[in-house]
Amino acid sequence: MRADTTPLKLVRAVADALETQSTVGGANIVLGVRPSIWAQVASDQVPEHAADFAAPLIGAEGFTMPATQQDLWVWVAGTGRDLVFDVATDIVATLRPVAEPATEVSGWSYRHSRDLTGFEDGTENPPLSRAADVAVVPAGRPGEGSSVVLVQQWVHQAQEWNSLDVATQEKVIGRTKADSIELDENIQPAESHVARTAIEDQNGDDLEVFRRNVPYGTVTEHGTMFVGFTSDPPRMTRMLQRMVGSEDGIRDALTRYATPLTGAYYVVPATEALGAFATPADE
Repeated sequence: MRADTTPLKLVRAVADALETQSTVGGANIVLGVRPSIWAQVASDQVPEHAADFAAPLIGAEGFTMPATQQDLWVWVAGTGRDLVFDVATDIVATLRPVAEPATEVSGWSYRHSRDLTGFEDGTENPPLSRAADVAVVPAGRPGEGSSVVLVQQWVHQAQEWNSLDVATQEKVIGRTKADSIELDENIQPAESHVARTAIEDQNGDDLEVFRRNVPYGTVTEHGTMFVGFTSDPPRMTRMLQRMVGSEDGIRDALTRYATPLTGAYYVVPATEALGAFATPADE
């Protein structure tokens, strides 16, 4: 956000920018607003516990997840790179009077559903029938219809990872590589990625998040954009705490082969809540 822009002007500009877009061309747009900014303009539409990623998260062995909170996050996905480029360019141009791009990452699909470690991604996601229950704040709660998203850019230590044999990689992840079957508890290490990111409530029920990760980068430097949606931010925070080992001193083994470069939370407002800030058509 530019120094001479207010939170209200920023949100109005964002709402207007989305009003000019169409899904007919095949592009989908997800937009997140910094929680503290959204709270200033729509205090009654903020999900419970939504907060900025304000400070680095430090865990076992000093491993750190950085805090790189920005004011807006825009994700454009589409059927072709040219379409995504045109839509993103238009949005950036429209918002330039109130905001300047801070970072830009281009992602793409890899082997349908795998990330660049070669393992299938998103196997712990809830089924489609329950995805909205996990990702979207239900009716009757503050911020109903909205979501909170965690965005992190992870760069892979590809040479170190690829030097491991498959059996070792599987113990790092906690699943088989070929068919993504979770390892038996008696052979799954406590530091495996599956073990660290699977969280439960006091009754032993799974606390799920909805992941939409995207590979990015080039042959020489690449990684994963972690994009996780939740209706309950504390469960996302706890997942990160378990990954860095601040909860029990056990650090996620995958963090020895991938390093987080960014970290930010955003509120993805309900369509109606954001649309209320758009300039009326007759003005």
